[in-house]
Amino acid sequence: MLDRKFVLENTEAVKRNCVNRNTAVGVDRFVAREHERKSLQQELEKLQTEANAVSKSIGQATSDSEREAKKEQGRILREQSAEIKEKLDTLETELEEIQRLIPNMSHPDAPVGIDNKQIALGKTPIPTFDFTPLDHVELGEKLGLIDFEAGARVAGAGFYFLKNEAVLLELALQHYAVNVLIQAGYTPTTTPDLARNDVLQGTGFTPRGPETQIYSIDGTDLSLVATAEIPLGGMLAGQTVDAEALPIRLCGISHCFRTEAGAAGRASRGLYRVHQFTKVEMFAFTLPEQSEAIHREMLEIECKIFDDLGIPYQVIDTATGDLGGPAYRKYDLEAWMPGRGDGGEYGEVTSTSNCTDYQARRLNARYRVKGEKGTQLMHTLNGTAIAISRALVAIFELYQRQDGSIVVPEVLRALVGKDVIRPFAEPRA
Repeated sequence: MLDRKFVLENTEAVKRNCVNRNTAVGVDRFVAREHERKSLQQELEKLQTEANAVSKSIGQATSDSEREAKKEQGRILREQSAEIKEKLDTLETELEEIQRLIPNMSHPDAPVGIDNKQIALGKTPIPTFDFTPLDHVELGEKLGLIDFEAGARVAGAGFYFLKNEAVLLELALQHYAVNVLIQAGYTPTTTPDLARNDVLQGTGFTPRGPETQIYSIDGTDLSLVATAEIPLGGMLAGQTVDAEALPIRLCGISHCFRTEAGAAGRASRGLYRVHQFTKVEMFAFTLPEQSEAIHREMLEIECKIFDDLGIPYQVIDTATGDLGGPAYRKYDLEAWMPGRGDGGEYGEVTSTSNCTDYQARRLNARYRVKGEKGTQLMHTLNGTAIAISRALVAIFELYQRQDGSIVVPEVLRALVGKDVIRPFAEPRA
């Protein structure tokens, strides 16, 4: 979240940013309440000072009546202090609720409004087919790679079983992406599938409420994670590290759980928008002056992975109206998927965000510089290395052949153990 002092000193810029990000937040109300809080805090401190002085003077009273009068005066001051403290607590709760809704400031070069900007294309051109390509759902069912019906019987719509070579492809994609990240200096981790709700809130996710996309565990303060960004960000919550230790680059392998409320339509069918999937995530804690370079590094890694997979994509500089609350700037990779829309469309497969100190302030993740007093907030960044379900959509649809087979991308063949996934004469279990 933004610093309160920053909001007070830059109120018009913060309001303008909220408009640009299509976010209705009561910034003026926040400012008014903060001034009210400061005034009440000064009044409370004055009453407490008076109460302390009265308390010390009781022993100096020269008569019983004077002593009792001072005791009564002290009681009244304590009651007044308690009333103001209660008002302050209520105000603080309201202020924090509004403060958490105010989005991060936006990078000055981010497109303003709702129109995302294409800034690059991948190395692989969009293929042309001399036959009518199938979408990944049809291909997966024909080749015995996906079972949506069994997934629905077990867990409901939006769940699925991967089978046969699809499982090998998932494992190969994980292995490949993790190796790329290790070579880039990222520490591999597997993360918990659950996180405390204060960690979710700290990273900018809403555990409960009508707008949530999170599965919460009743009777606990735990929720299923929507991305490894959540537990990776929580690793340094409440911690202070030496500046020399930064940047800290992490690679997280996790299951991701999302309610995907309201998602529907052909573009979202099949594996594209599901309730559970596996993802390899990049996360970094950095010094403020390091974060823009690390953001570019994450984007370059995403591009390398999809170039190596031979998947055509466009790089999008995300417009302010489409930025999530914590993001200062966000780049998306959108892969070409022949089965989307009428003749193919781009679909998001990765995103990478620089969240500056927005998450770190909520998480209280800090660093210290040797020889300097105090601590400062780190910057945090995240980026998708590979979201398995969407990568499979692109691979199935782009690498299909007229006979119904799917060619395995070259960089995955040794891991999958075959070059082509072929149709079988009889349906497979």
